[in-house]
Amino acid sequence: MLFASGFDYLFAMEKNRIEAFSDGVLAIIITIMVLDLRVPKGSDVTVLKPLLPVFLTYVLSFIYLGIYWNNHHHLLKAARSVTGAMMWANLHLLFWLSLFPFVTGWMGENHFTTAPTAIYGAVMLLAAIAYYILQTVILSQHDRDSKLARAMGKDWKGKLSPALYITGIALAFFRPWISCLIYLGVALIWLVPDPRIERVVTSGD
Repeated sequence: MLFASGFDYLFAMEKNRIEAFSDGVLAIIITIMVLDLRVPKGSDVTVLKPLLPVFLTYVLSFIYLGIYWNNHHHLLKAARSVTGAMMWANLHLLFWLSLFPFVTGWMGENHFTTAPTAIYGAVMLLAAIAYYILQTVILSQHDRDSKLARAMGKDWKGKLSPALYITGIALAFFRPWISCLIYLGVALIWLVPDPRIERVVTSGD
C-alpha cells in the first residue's frame, strides 16, 4: 500500500511537470501573438483600421489556443501513466501550436490573402492531427470498454474538424474569406465545453 501511494505521488508529479511545461509554452505563444498588435502612431481612431485584420486573426487564434489549453488539461488528467510516447506526442502538439504566432501575423498582415490563409488552415489541421495522436496515446492506456473509451464515442467533432480544415485550405485558393468563416466555424464548434473527459476524470475511471 505504501509503495502504491509513493508511485501515485511520483506519477502525479510527472503529469504536473508535463502540464506545467505545456502551460508555460502556451503562455509564451499568446505573448508572442499579442506583440504583433503594434501600437499605432496617432491618436485618431482611424489609425486602428489597418490593425483590424491582425486583431481579428489574433482573436481567432486566441480562441483556438484557449480551446486546446482547456481540452489538453482534461486529457492529461485522464492519463494513467506518463510514457515516452505520451511525452513525444505532447511535444508534437506543442510544436504546431508554437507556429500559431507566425501564421496569425502573416494572415492578418496580408489581409487574408490566398497563401497565408491556406497555410493558416494547414497549421490548424496539423495541430488537430497532433492532438488526435496525443488523445490516441492516452486512450490506449484504457480498456476498449472503459468509461473514457465510451465517453469519447464516435468523436464527431474530432472527425469533422480536419474535413473542414481541408475544405478551408482548398477554398483559400478561390475565396479566402470563406476559408476564414470555416476556421471560425470550427472554433465555435469547439468553443462549447466538451464535458466527456471531465466526467470520466471526476468519476475516477
